[in-house]
Amino acid sequence: MSYTEVPGARVPIRMWADPAAVEDVAMQQLRNVSTLPWIKGLAVMPDVHFGKGATVGSVIAMQGAVCPAAVGVDIGCGMSAVKTSLTANDLPGDLSRLRSKIEQAIPVGRGMHDSPVDPGRLHGFATAGWDDFWGRFDGVADAVKFRQDRATKQMGTLGSGNHFIEFCLDESGSVWLMLHSGSRNIGKELAEYHIGQAQKLPHNQGLIDRDLAVFVADTPQMAAYRHDLFWAQEYAKHNREIMMSLFKDIVRREFKKAKVTFEPVISCHHNYVAEERYEGMDLLVTRKGAIRAGSGEFGIIPGSMGTGSYIVKGLGNADSFNSASHGAGRRMSRNAAKKRFSARDLEEQTRGVECRKDSGVVDEIPAAYKPIEQVIDQQRDLVAVVAKLKQVICVKG
Repeated sequence: MSYTEVPGARVPIRMWADPAAVEDVAMQQLRNVSTLPWIKGLAVMPDVHFGKGATVGSVIAMQGAVCPAAVGVDIGCGMSAVKTSLTANDLPGDLSRLRSKIEQAIPVGRGMHDSPVDPGRLHGFATAGWDDFWGRFDGVADAVKFRQDRATKQMGTLGSGNHFIEFCLDESGSVWLMLHSGSRNIGKELAEYHIGQAQKLPHNQGLIDRDLAVFVADTPQMAAYRHDLFWAQEYAKHNREIMMSLFKDIVRREFKKAKVTFEPVISCHHNYVAEERYEGMDLLVTRKGAIRAGSGEFGIIPGSMGTGSYIVKGLGNADSFNSASHGAGRRMSRNAAKKRFSARDLEEQTRGVECRKDSGVVDEIPAAYKPIEQVIDQQRDLVAVVAKLKQVICVKG
């Protein structure tokens, strides 16, 4: 489908979702964002749903300003995937051992490593710039610096919620490794600190929604936020890189006789800010629950823990600010899912997948999400499908 433009907005709101299917509260958030004086355009993805301040599944292009709540509190959250030389025939009948090995090597939930992972000991990990990255931690907000020990030990950990690690099969039977995570607690701490700072600024008083507070260009507050934002985005990228290296090492050990090889890793943020140029303007483009889908760029659009995911290639559609959806998108809140579904429902909906099937992850049940096939179909002018994957193991926090 092509986009639908929302009438009556101050700037173009282009929707790749069915407007009639978007929650009223989410539609109001979109209109609220469009009132900001710095905004130049807003693209709405088919997985759009209500979020804090700004909807999840929106791409906000501003000139000379950025809204930290529109990035989200999990700065740099995103996906990584890699195709392996293994096939379905190489997998054992009982996948529980593989799941256990992943959970032993990569802490999940609020867990962390006993000591920081040494990237120099990881097979093929590129350590160039590692010391410089951590050296830049000295420049982050003083209010967050006391978290450094935790941040170093959480590097290479999964987290909870909708974060996951998966073994997947594509339609030809090839095995893929996939994971979803972000900047862990340090990103959350930095986001919440800067959202609070923005809300105190004089130009943000009287906003239609205080969660839309922005930093503006050429101010010390913007400079401080940009430093911490880009550092946290890099943290998230490194976090996924280390987890993927640990994941690959498990596969090498468990399938030693197969001498597994790996294709290049596909990686993409879906909660982040980038400096991009459109219609002759230098803009700060915020993708909150959206991936960059420039022409020929690979991306990952996951479904729920029982439905599968897609590897895609961007078509470079400037109307969407070269963006696409980041996943299936929730169609009900976590609390609503817990009230409506049971562990038995989860077990039924994840049949054939080696994963947790207890009440602790019922809020992640597939029925709580939009159908991923529909979401993909609604953005055929944004991405082309490269591969469809179905998980056989799903590790969650």
